[in-house]
Amino acid sequence: MAKTEKQEEQADQENQANKPVRLLLHENTLTAVISGEIDHHSACEIREIIDMTAMRVRPEELVLDFGAVHFMDSSGVGLILGRCKMMEIWHGHVTIQNMPQKLERIVSLAGLHELCEFRKVDVKHESAE
Repeated sequence: MAKTEKQEEQADQENQANKPVRLLLHENTLTAVISGEIDHHSACEIREIIDMTAMRVRPEELVLDFGAVHFMDSSGVGLILGRCKMMEIWHGHVTIQNMPQKLERIVSLAGLHELCEFRKVDVKHESAE
């Protein structure tokens, strides 16, 4: 039995909802809206998703939005550092957006404030499709 277009669309939306990161491209800025927990397992998946798209579009700015992240261990710091190195190679930069207050300490201790711009933005995350 073949799936209808509506069933395929629903399945695609469910897959998108289950992913720990959603990517939005606007002009030359790639925004990665990260959600849930960032541990070793999820950091690998997030890294792969971001890197595949970033390598294809080569953005000038990579925004990592942590507004929906409620837990992060040192794997999250590694995720940020790796994206900083990647963007440096392409002469771009990384902006950390909406980092929850409880995760600021981890990021601060790692010295990431010296490598990235940090900002708080009240944004409704809508797909740019």
